[in-house]
Amino acid sequence: MSARFSDSSDSDDGPVETPVIRTDGSGHEASRGDPPDGHAGPVGPSTPENYGGPGDHSEHGDDGHEHRSRWPLVAALGAGGLYSGLAIALLGITAGVVPPLLGVFLAVVGTMGLLAGVAGWVDEAFLAPARNGVGPTKSRDSYVSTTLLFLATDVSTFGALIIYYFFVRIGSWPPAELPPLLTSLVVVNTLILISSSVTFHYAHEALYDGNRRRFLALLGTTLALGIVFLGGQAYEYYEFIVHEGFSLSEGIFGSAFFGLTGLHGIHVALGIGGIAVLFWRALRGYYGPDQDTSIATVSLYWHFVDIVWVFLVTVLYVGASV
Repeated sequence: MSARFSDSSDSDDGPVETPVIRTDGSGHEASRGDPPDGHAGPVGPSTPENYGGPGDHSEHGDDGHEHRSRWPLVAALGAGGLYSGLAIALLGITAGVVPPLLGVFLAVVGTMGLLAGVAGWVDEAFLAPARNGVGPTKSRDSYVSTTLLFLATDVSTFGALIIYYFFVRIGSWPPAELPPLLTSLVVVNTLILISSSVTFHYAHEALYDGNRRRFLALLGTTLALGIVFLGGQAYEYYEFIVHEGFSLSEGIFGSAFFGLTGLHGIHVALGIGGIAVLFWRALRGYYGPDQDTSIATVSLYWHFVDIVWVFLVTVLYVGASV
């Protein structure tokens, strides 16, 4: 049985309530009166009034119908505007058929829409239920399976650019504009991102073990490593553009390289935002051994980002030299 810890203590000592088996299929135990995931607020003594009793129908909303959200659509439209804006800006720079500033404006608006959609989605799914002290809108398994479905569809986004890169490789190779890609900065940055995935995994393990201090330390380390990685990628772009003269408009390989690494950078930035929210909530005591839905879903996303980067390093940085 996992002992629960509160926001005011770093140990897992304290009164242990009679456990009941969770009904969401996660395989963990939950104390009586607690929700099956991490929506309901800081870990501590709770009452059925806060989280709903046996007859609670919060999973489908007050009227018994499935909850629908507009935020995924807002995020999707924002992402479409971002990608379209970048394409229009590139077309304007290279061909001059459209004003490049039009593409830049559309990309900025799209970025704002994407961030607003993701923020609204996270707030609606995780933060609002915690603020309002209501029960979870869905089970833990539902959130995890939905995250896996999202990641499966996200593969197609990277897949489109990867197919384009392989198409580039069919032509004359190597391209004349190819700079030295595999540098010590790339190696260090890759190790940093892999390390952040490891620290995230063991932060989740520490949460299961009821070790609050270790959980917070590892989660904070994960956040710091993610920020360092993103900073390293920005510095790499600076070196390529300013010192090597290698940019998005430098031939078809440049568009493929910056398209793939830039898309990954956007995913990393969104992941950092998610981890920052987790860390802020963890400091306020919102997570426990049986309240980990947010941790589980964001960790799946972060591990996915890690795997994609290893693949990109293999095909872009190492593969470009072959």
